[in-house]
Amino acid sequence: MQRKHFDDDHLAFADAFRAYADKVVVPNYLDWERAGLTPREVFQEAGRGGFLGMAVPEQYGGGGVDDFRFNQAMDEQIALAGITGSGLGITLHNDICLPYFLAYCTDEQKQRWLPGIASGELITAIAMTEPGAGSDLNGIRTTARRDGDAYVVNGSKTFITNGVNADLVITAVKTGSDPSDRRRGTSLLILERGMPGFDRGRNLDKLGLHSQDTAELSFTDARVPVDNLLGEEGEGFRYLTEKLPQERTSIAISALAEATAALQETLQYVKDRKAFGASVASFQNTKFVLAEIATEVDVAQTFLDLCVDRLNAGELTPADASKAKLFCTELQGRVIDRCLQLHGGYGYMTEYPISRRYADARITRIYGGTSEIMKSVISKSLGL
Repeated sequence: MQRKHFDDDHLAFADAFRAYADKVVVPNYLDWERAGLTPREVFQEAGRGGFLGMAVPEQYGGGGVDDFRFNQAMDEQIALAGITGSGLGITLHNDICLPYFLAYCTDEQKQRWLPGIASGELITAIAMTEPGAGSDLNGIRTTARRDGDAYVVNGSKTFITNGVNADLVITAVKTGSDPSDRRRGTSLLILERGMPGFDRGRNLDKLGLHSQDTAELSFTDARVPVDNLLGEEGEGFRYLTEKLPQERTSIAISALAEATAALQETLQYVKDRKAFGASVASFQNTKFVLAEIATEVDVAQTFLDLCVDRLNAGELTPADASKAKLFCTELQGRVIDRCLQLHGGYGYMTEYPISRRYADARITRIYGGTSEIMKSVISKSLGL
C-alpha cells in the first residue's frame, strides 16, 4: 500500500540524511562496530547537516520544526542504511533526550544547552536504569541531597546508551526524604562531563549494537549545581512518564524500519540465490513466508503512522504507544528470524547485514520498557 504519511519536505529531508549517512557513516560503520564506539565527530557532522535538534527553536540554532515525522523519516533511513548501532545514538539524542530539555528547561538552561545539542557539540543521554531497577522507575536508589547551592549525588546507573560520549546526562535521582513516597521523591538532574565525583565505567560488551557506546555510570559525592535541576524538584517521575509515549513510539519506528529493511534485503537475496537448480524465490515456502511478512509490515506501518500523527497532535495515549512498541518490536524479532532462515548458512555470517540485524533486534523488546511492561500498561487501559 502506498504511504501518504510524508510530504515532499519529509521525503527531501530523508534523502538528505541518507546522503549524509552514505558519505559519513556507512563507509566506516563496520570499523566502528569492531571498535565498540562511534566517534563524537559523527554528531558534529550531523549537526552541521541539520539532522540534530529539528524541534529546537531557531533562536537556539535548531530547525524550529516540531513535527515528529522528520524524526521518523530519519529513523527509517538509519535502518535502511544498515547503521543501527551508530544511528541509535542520534535517535536517542533527538527523539528521547531532547524533549526533556525543550519541555522542562528554564530560559537560562535553554541558552546554556540547546545550541550545543543542536550542533552536536553536546551529546545527550538519559540515565534511569540501575543495577537493581530496570523497568521499575519507582525502584531507583541514586540519591541527591541538597547542600547549599548544590545537590550531592551518590549511586550508579547501568546500560546507559551514549554513556561514553555523553556530555549531558539526564539523571533520575531520589531527592525526597520519605522512602514511602516513591513517586514524589524523584527528580531529574543534568550531570555534565567533567563534574568531580561523576565517573564512567567500562563500555559494555553487548550481543548487538556494537558501535553504540553503552556504559555504567557512578556518582560518589558528585556536586551538581542546583541550576542543573530539570523542572521542579520531586516531579521527575511525572516527567519521565509524560515522555515515555514518544520514547516508545521512537523504538517502534526503528523496530518496524528494521523489519522492512530485512524484508527488502531478503527479497533481493532469494531472487539472486540458486538452490536445487532454481531460484530460492521460486519455492512456494519462500513466497508464502515473504507474503506473510509483507502483510504484517504494511498493517503495522499503518497503525504506527497513525500513532505518529496522534503524537504530533498531542493526543497519543500511553496505551497506544505501548501497543505500537509491543507489536512492532515483537514483529521485528519474528521477521528478522524468518528472513535469516531464508538466507540459510549465509545468514549466520556477520558479513551479511541480516546477521547484524538479528543480533541488534533482541534488545528492542527490553529497553524502553519490556514487552511484559507494555502488556501491563495496555491491560490497565482495558480496566484490568
